Amino acid sequence: MVIISTQKHQTATVSSKMSEYHNKAHLKRLQNGVNINRHLQPAQRQNKISNLPQFRQALAHEHPNLPRDNIKLSPNMPPTPPPSPEMSKYERILKIGQGTFGEVYKVKSKYDNQILAMKSIKYKERAEGLPINLVREIKILKQTDNKNIIKLVDVFQHFNNIHLVLEFCHHDLAGILSNQRISFKPSEIKSLMKQLMNALFYIHFHNVIHRDLKPANILITKSGVLKLTDFGLARQVGSKYQSKPNSLTTRVVTLWYRAPELLLGDRSYSTAIDLWSVGCIMAEMWTRHAIMKGESEVKQLEICENWCGNICPQSWPGVEKLELFQKLNFSKGDQKRKVKERLRAVVKDSAALELIDNLLSLDPKNRIDADNALNHDYFWSDPMPCEDLKEKFEKISDSHFEFLDEARRKREEFEMRKLLESKKKNGVNYNGYFDRVY
Repeated sequence: MVIISTQKHQTATVSSKMSEYHNKAHLKRLQNGVNINRHLQPAQRQNKISNLPQFRQALAHEHPNLPRDNIKLSPNMPPTPPPSPEMSKYERILKIGQGTFGEVYKVKSKYDNQILAMKSIKYKERAEGLPINLVREIKILKQTDNKNIIKLVDVFQHFNNIHLVLEFCHHDLAGILSNQRISFKPSEIKSLMKQLMNALFYIHFHNVIHRDLKPANILITKSGVLKLTDFGLARQVGSKYQSKPNSLTTRVVTLWYRAPELLLGDRSYSTAIDLWSVGCIMAEMWTRHAIMKGESEVKQLEICENWCGNICPQSWPGVEKLELFQKLNFSKGDQKRKVKERLRAVVKDSAALELIDNLLSLDPKNRIDADNALNHDYFWSDPMPCEDLKEKFEKISDSHFEFLDEARRKREEFEMRKLLESKKKNGVNYNGYFDRVY
């Protein structure tokens, strides 16, 4: 039973069945892309919210004046929701991803044998409701309609997991880049980067920052269509979506792809943080490894300086106003910008070097945006972007995901060690062979 305090000497009770009914109704509306608050007047919302404890956090975020501390959970509340019949519609085939959020599976629909992906998110019943990031992810995916953004097929709750059913893609870019046997022509790299820029242009036009761009979150279908995925950290920005300025968290984006303004504590950043990540990813298309691999935020800033020159008001006007700039001792010497110099040996295309250099601008105001990037000479000079990557990716027999390739590599490593041990017993010397292969 849920006990809801409305005043100091007054309480109202709502049965757990009623709460469950409202929670399911809200989840159903999310599935259908409907905002349940849209049809309510502000005065009615406060009354309505008391019957929706599961979604209190999400709604209080939209309406910060609503009280958030008047819900208490009764010890009699059922600890686990009932199973969902929706789960029986899908058959699990293979785990293809894992993280702190939960797991991702390749699944098959029992109705039409369609292959899909199921993202299972761990969720504990709590008074403040579903995590706000999950609510945002579902809403954003329901609202997007672009060929380069993953499509949401279904959403449901099963026991203590929320399941997002998505279209299936055969690879992620991290898995592809980790396989040295898969190489790309300049026109093929250009095609993939153009598709990624197209996805970014679309979400940025709709005021959405992805906030977690990295190769593992870029999927590729068997037909060679790139799909941007994992909107768990995504956020709509602007006065319409933010209750107050300077309120964005800086704890976003995987460290190696994190823009310098985030590392310096800027809480009013823009879509430019995604473009920095794209600059790192674009360089990785040639290097086949992350170019800025810091072990900590301070070390990451040092690497940024080493690549992009001094972080100072001369190269980045206004940086001195950022929270952490004064607390960190940046080099006083004249550190030159070395982006083009360091990549010239592997990136032979001068226009590609120029675009990467523009994407990795320290000053976010000088960083090229997705619209201008799509009009950059790189995409309009020979060789032109490959129009069809289907033939390229149909030749790749296995699926390549970062999670699977890491497991595959460890398994092959173990088997190779066993083989070498057996050879040693027979007097065969294989010193150094293992390191050459792996």
